[in-house]
Amino acid sequence: MNETRRLLDTLKLRFKARGLTYKQAALQLGVSEPTLKRMFSGDSIAVDRLCALAALVDYSLAELVAESQQQGVALQQLSDAQEAQLVGDPRLLLVAVLALNHWRMAEIVATYALSEPECIAKLLQLDRIGLIALLPGNRIRLNIARDFDWRPDGPIRRYFRAEGRPDFLDADFHADSEQMLFVHGMLSEAAALQFKHKLQRLRQDFAELHRESLSLPLAHRRGTGVLLAMREWEPQAFAALRRPEGTA
Repeated sequence: MNETRRLLDTLKLRFKARGLTYKQAALQLGVSEPTLKRMFSGDSIAVDRLCALAALVDYSLAELVAESQQQGVALQQLSDAQEAQLVGDPRLLLVAVLALNHWRMAEIVATYALSEPECIAKLLQLDRIGLIALLPGNRIRLNIARDFDWRPDGPIRRYFRAEGRPDFLDADFHADSEQMLFVHGMLSEAAALQFKHKLQRLRQDFAELHRESLSLPLAHRRGTGVLLAMREWEPQAFAALRRPEGTA
């Protein structure tokens, strides 16, 4: 791949991660949106333009080059031991979750009871794990693939089942921004598979809205949890009333 093309593709990923649109970037650079799109579609670009584009996502040219060389090796999943390390240290888990949600270090320290040295120490731990890269100026660069997820039955999910799920569901869900629905019915195998695919698309929609919201200041974003679950299920009270097999 052309080296310039690789750098521009890396910038596109950074723009998406920040929720920065072409229109917003063009305004900041003082060019038209079509001009900006031509910059990204070509295979050559002036160094000063490349530096200006990188600066929009708080990158130096050297940092952009380093990240472009690392593309393709981003984490898709942590090891069981790495997840256990996060769960075993509530402050490390907090910083990890906030970093994954694109909080800056200054925002973490201003919001939570963590000193700057302590927060840096936690970020360095995450850097060693490979979840992030801690850049000069204590800037945080995520090192995760687009489809990054926690282990299906790993320490993080077990922690959520034990601690997070009861806390999440302990609400009346009456606020305008809240809703809880529960439905039960009898689906064919094909219908159940179709609905499962709809849930997967809904998760993708949520992820896209999350990325779009990153262009707003932290004060205009709210931590939002969505629990999507589906399984073949019969209440235990009903199952206890079933006739034993082989009886009329």
